Amino acid sequence: MRVNRTLTLILGPLLFCLCLVLGQFGYKEYSPQLTIVGVLSWMLVWWVTQPVPIGITSLLPMVLFPLADILSLKETTSNYASPIIYLFFGGFALGIALEKWNLHKRIALNILKVSGEKPQHIVLGSMLATAFMSMWISNTATTVMMLPIGMSLIALIQGKIGSQLSAKNFGLALMLGIAYAANLGGISTLIGTPPNLVLASFVSESGLPEFGFANWMLFAVPLVSVLFTIVYLLNTRVLFPIKDGNVNGIADLIQQEINQLGKLSGAEKRVLLVLIGTAFLWIVRSQLNKLSIFENLSDPLIAVLAAIILFMIPVKSEQSTQVLEWKDMQKMPWGILLLFGGGSALAKGMVASELVDVIGLWLSNVEYVYPLLLIGTITFFSLMLTEVMSNVALVSVFVPLSFVIAQSLGVNEVQLAIPLTIASSCAFMFPISTPPNAIVFGSGAIEMKQMAKAGIWLNLISILLISVYCYYLVPALF
Repeated sequence: MRVNRTLTLILGPLLFCLCLVLGQFGYKEYSPQLTIVGVLSWMLVWWVTQPVPIGITSLLPMVLFPLADILSLKETTSNYASPIIYLFFGGFALGIALEKWNLHKRIALNILKVSGEKPQHIVLGSMLATAFMSMWISNTATTVMMLPIGMSLIALIQGKIGSQLSAKNFGLALMLGIAYAANLGGISTLIGTPPNLVLASFVSESGLPEFGFANWMLFAVPLVSVLFTIVYLLNTRVLFPIKDGNVNGIADLIQQEINQLGKLSGAEKRVLLVLIGTAFLWIVRSQLNKLSIFENLSDPLIAVLAAIILFMIPVKSEQSTQVLEWKDMQKMPWGILLLFGGGSALAKGMVASELVDVIGLWLSNVEYVYPLLLIGTITFFSLMLTEVMSNVALVSVFVPLSFVIAQSLGVNEVQLAIPLTIASSCAFMFPISTPPNAIVFGSGAIEMKQMAKAGIWLNLISILLISVYCYYLVPALF
């Protein structure tokens, strides 16, 4: 392991130096472009292999760009303070507050409570609870919360299902359903998963019309709903069929968990009010902007306001004196916020070095490509590559390139960037693909071949559905 880390630590700088040499002695006419390719190669190697934390890799442009005379330090560091970063900051603060006061668990259990006692309905209820929570907090935290609930359900039910095969299939469908629902739920909102915010940041800084919170949900929720339904039906009816029939005791188990939480506490009520108020403002923000007093209201502003309010609200509890305290922010994924900045700086560097112009010139010689085929190719590329690398890193690197490809071929920029981004959150085959996959696999309830068996079909279906959906809907909504 240490040898592998050493090799990857060296490989990144080595590729950077190789590009510098080529720019100085081999292809002087492309020297600035080769320099940025070297930076890109270094960052990509470290993002994929992670010999150092992702956030640290994302700081490389702050060092390399000024030294290589690509961007000044001031121009580079400004990318680490993008408004989109603060949108995610506020979203994470809301998620931390939900977790701190166990409101996320209460919401999930109450969704499960209405699922009934049929095994298939229990799987559906678990998936719905997971997907809903993943819209507002990280899919990793959602899966960690749902895993013990799912394991308790499996322990209770497997002995009460008549068929041994159906009992086994119930466990597989439930565990995979939780992982896949966590991945899909995050696609539904701009703050639900980091790739969405990376895309929104690039769109904002490219001068294109910004994505509104409500507008994104209007576009994404129908697609996620269809994908969610396919995942549920494929898992419970085709790949891991479960015998119908009620299983007594589930309602009692869920109620017991709810009783342990006790009555809704004052802190939970306050967090719930902030969550509802924030979501409401995000949804109606475009209408509020028509009023002169709210014309500068934006989604990041609403998110930061919500975070400030969470730190202001007092509570009476032995655990804390206010809803959020600074010590709670240790759970904030600061590395992800740095990654947004690094990805944005990388995109600016590609423009400043004229690499984008060079790529555009090459692509301008490509003959006409049918847009649906191009979108399908981009979607396939993104989904399959994210099986083995960070989806945030993938989107950070390839969304700017998708803009160039689109411009060169006369296609709407976001019509390529959106399917690329959505597909990066639809990796279903391997444990290493996403944190929810890894968490569920780590429970021991699923084997690699079982995840791959379900994942390959879902990957292929997702590629087809995302491509067709984005081909027709993106021009209409964006």
